[in-house]
Formats: sequence, C-alpha cells, structure tokens
Amino acid sequence: QVQLVESGGGLVQPGGSLRLSCAASGSIFSINGMGWYRQGPGKQRELVAMITQTTTYADSVKGRFTISRANTNTVNLQMNNLKPEDTAVYYCNADVTSTTRSGAFWGQGTQVTVSS
Repeated sequence: QVQLVESGGGLVQPGGSLRLSCAASGSIFSINGMGWYRQGPGKQRELVAMITQTTTYADSVKGRFTISRANTNTVNLQMNNLKPEDTAVYYCNADVTSTTRSGAFWGQGTQVTVSS
C-alpha cells in the first residue's frame, strides 16, 4: 500500500505565499516522478508542476511556483505571488514502483484559497 499525504494548504491574501508538502510512504521500491495537480471550482484537474529528471510547469504558474524534492519520497511546492485564480484543491501525484501495484498514486488533496 502506498500513501501520499499533503500538507500546507490554507487561506492567503493575493500576493502572499504558501508552501505545500507531500510525503509518500508505504511499500515503495522507487518513485520515478512527483508532481502537483489542481482542480478549481467548476474546472477540470490540471497539471501545476512535475519533477522527474527535469521540471515542468504550467504556463500560468511559471516564475511564481517552484517544485522541489526534499528527499526521494517528499515533494514541495513553493507558491509565491498567489492570485485568486490559484484557488483550488491541490493534489499530489507520484509515479511509483511498488511491491504491490505500480503506477500513479494520488493524495487526498489540500485546499488553497487566495482571497482578500
């Protein structure tokens, strides 16, 4: 069993910052990549940032968000200069090779609200 646990969401004013963290645990052999997706009200889930051997960002967050891996099982997302349109539930995603099932795993999501 593989679990992804997110933390760090909350309410912030426009222009503020938040840092999201995601820790993977369980029967993990290796993690090939980790990333963050988000789903805003009435919208489809979309990629925010992904880190493998390289990093990939959605155009809407380039220059404001930074993804990094603190260690092999933990990924962070530093979000600066937040805008109201960044309001969404943020989901951690990991491409895991597990002793039981390999593939994409998801966290439960953490709410980010940007509002004055």
